[in-house]
Amino acid sequence: MIKTLIPLMSSFILPATALELPNVLGSPPAKTKEEWLKVQRPATLELFKKHVYGRAPVGKPDTLAFKVLEENPKAMDGAATLKIIQISYSGPGGESSFKLITFIPNKATKPAPGYLLICNRGPENIDPTRKQKDDFWPAESIVARGYVAATFFNGELSTDKDLNFDNGAHKVFDNYEGERPGDAWATIAAWAWGASRALDYFETDPAIDATKFAVIGHSRGGKTALWAGATDERFALTISNNSGCTGAALARRKQGERVARINKVFPHWFCGNYKNFDGRENDLPIDQHQLIALMAPRAVYVASASKDDWADPKGEFLAAAYAGPVYKLFGLKGIEAVEMPATNQPIQLGHIGYHLRSGKHDLTDYDWEQYLNFGDKHLK
Repeated sequence: MIKTLIPLMSSFILPATALELPNVLGSPPAKTKEEWLKVQRPATLELFKKHVYGRAPVGKPDTLAFKVLEENPKAMDGAATLKIIQISYSGPGGESSFKLITFIPNKATKPAPGYLLICNRGPENIDPTRKQKDDFWPAESIVARGYVAATFFNGELSTDKDLNFDNGAHKVFDNYEGERPGDAWATIAAWAWGASRALDYFETDPAIDATKFAVIGHSRGGKTALWAGATDERFALTISNNSGCTGAALARRKQGERVARINKVFPHWFCGNYKNFDGRENDLPIDQHQLIALMAPRAVYVASASKDDWADPKGEFLAAAYAGPVYKLFGLKGIEAVEMPATNQPIQLGHIGYHLRSGKHDLTDYDWEQYLNFGDKHLK
């Protein structure tokens, strides 16, 4: 068991396993929050854009438009107002859109905080009629706690088989001469871009407090949520559920799914440059504890499942723990521990939360209960 964390000029050494990580504070390490925000945070973010997730060719487009497709003020037996919003945009490659489903609690003080789920499962998991309910998105429970329950289906931004990047946001905005650059955005970056466009809508709705919104995802959605929280500092809370490789798990541990495997099976998720590190995790200039640290000083939550070895729960926990020094620059607490907690014993005392849930790779009611409890501390 790892007991100590020894800071060096350019790396953290975990002596029990001889695992060496890039210094989460950057190189040279930031000594103040000002140095972090002005120098090392931008430098760290740039490394992730260049080598892992790619860079989006556009932020909020001038052509962004919102249209209410459906509104029901008596949804959920009167507990919420349902709004289905069409978010549309256009660019060099034409136009596209995706639907944003929102349930706004009728009894909550307005504007209300909320949770945005990046849905990486079929649309039936986020059925707006609520005839088909799923623990994956317990909208009723979210609303009952006084939060907006919002979601969108990631496949409407970019299909999860988009090897040619010829649909959705990629088709509209990709405008490269010749081959796609090695740092061009890929599918996960497009999904994260969509989460930011949803937040753009929240800023226009007087019933919603866009400054107190969480972004959450499970598995590949968890990877996406982390990237959305890293690139869009408007998200007040970022939640990674069982995100594993190139999500919350440390690449250098080489446990569970590894870089070469994920690039082979899902070649469209990350930028082309990431394939340069297949089987070469130790050569990456960054690791995932630095991705989590990009949320500082905003809140972040990482969760694992006890039977999800493929996602490397210990690696997820360690990444969250080793993001702590950046939070300390802001006078905030991280996890404050380097030993994994017992199963179903959440750590929620600081700005970095973590729990190891019993069970398999999934997003469950237990997970949501912890996220809502954490939100009560950081969003209300």
